[in-house]
Amino acid sequence: MKLSGKIALITGGSRGIGKETARLFVEEGATVIITSKNERKLKQTAKELGGIYFVKGDIKKEKDVQNVVKTVIKKFGNIHILVNNAGIFPKFQKLDKISESEWNEIIDVNLNGQFRYTKAVIPFLEKNGGSVINISSDAGLRAFDNFFADAYTASKSALIMLTKAWAIEYAKNKIRVNCVCAAVIETDMTKKLWLNTKSKRKEVLSHHPLGRIGTGRDVANAILYFASEDSSWTTGSILVVDGGANLK
Repeated sequence: MKLSGKIALITGGSRGIGKETARLFVEEGATVIITSKNERKLKQTAKELGGIYFVKGDIKKEKDVQNVVKTVIKKFGNIHILVNNAGIFPKFQKLDKISESEWNEIIDVNLNGQFRYTKAVIPFLEKNGGSVINISSDAGLRAFDNFFADAYTASKSALIMLTKAWAIEYAKNKIRVNCVCAAVIETDMTKKLWLNTKSKRKEVLSHHPLGRIGTGRDVANAILYFASEDSSWTTGSILVVDGGANLK
């Protein structure tokens, strides 16, 4: 098993990509801790997957982030892998219609939250090395016509550059920092946004040359690569998992 003996913390781990990553990591032998602010969903996921642990915490609150990390360290003694997966999507609207509070909320969760967790975990990764995997988006790689999610695009693009900055900064400590950029994945969130009608689903499919919409497992497999020793000589890399959408 690729993650035997490893302790992994996954933010936003109660659903979607985070949940599938937790499932795969357990299959590969890791001790997995998931976190989010929704305790009910955390309990449901922990019960469904079995063999995983959870700690409730709001990614927007530094005290909560610190408590999550301290709780994990107290119980398990270390953290080897951090998956910065938590993120939210705004309502669709043009820039001139976005309120400052709406803008700030997206940035606070999708960017500042990743900063908070990485900052909290780094001291433990510095001891023996480890891996940080940031989950960005194809929306962080390029602009899309009629997308109308500027704060989301800004947050995901910034996370890509932070990945590179952190990779250089902590390479000497044997900490690898990499990033996965996914296109539209079949999750609870995307089903409400883009996949809730046949016409919308058809439109999304038309943008993916491989002819299907991605799954959480597709992205989890990419995350596993960065978490495991298979990527021991890889840092600062951006892996695009998008069914070929970037080719169009």
